[in-house]
Amino acid sequence: MNTVANTVPSGSEGEGGLSRDEVFTMLSNRRRRWVLYYLKRHEGNRVDLRTLVDTISAWEYGTSVEALSWKQRKRVYTALRQSHLPKLDDAGIVKYDQSRGTVELTDSAHEVQLYLEYVPAHDIPWSQYYLGLTLVGTALVVLAWGPIYPFDGLSGLVLASMVLVMFGISALVHHYHLRQHKLGARDVPPEISNA
Repeated sequence: MNTVANTVPSGSEGEGGLSRDEVFTMLSNRRRRWVLYYLKRHEGNRVDLRTLVDTISAWEYGTSVEALSWKQRKRVYTALRQSHLPKLDDAGIVKYDQSRGTVELTDSAHEVQLYLEYVPAHDIPWSQYYLGLTLVGTALVVLAWGPIYPFDGLSGLVLASMVLVMFGISALVHHYHLRQHKLGARDVPPEISNA
């Protein structure tokens, strides 16, 4: 399992023993991220190494599995088998059975999952969105207290209902948005689907 985590200063380890630096090292390589993405889509199942290689090769070369050449498959197979899968296995993120040619996620994979959740570059942070929504709600309350038409006639119930509807709709949109960008929510990694 992981021996490096025992030597890092306290506070820099995750609950399962992976340090933040180790998590970033594991995720610094696109093929390792894609392995985790594929395994997340098949969570709870052992995946055949050949199937994993075919899928990642197709993603990497932007083609279908059927159109892959032997050389393309071999290049990905060699890198996964000799480097990436052993590293992920040593970190305890996947269980790689080299003799059987199978790979599966471990419970420790949930530690790195949060780092892989996709946030689009053009997205505003949700904390800023909700801060803005709070400011709009506050402005509505101030306008309702003052003699400013058409807000001066709003009852407390109507005002509260408006604010609740704003936050309720925003929360539903936020929930939907997060589900769409969860690890394994799409057929291909976001790096590919937005290219």
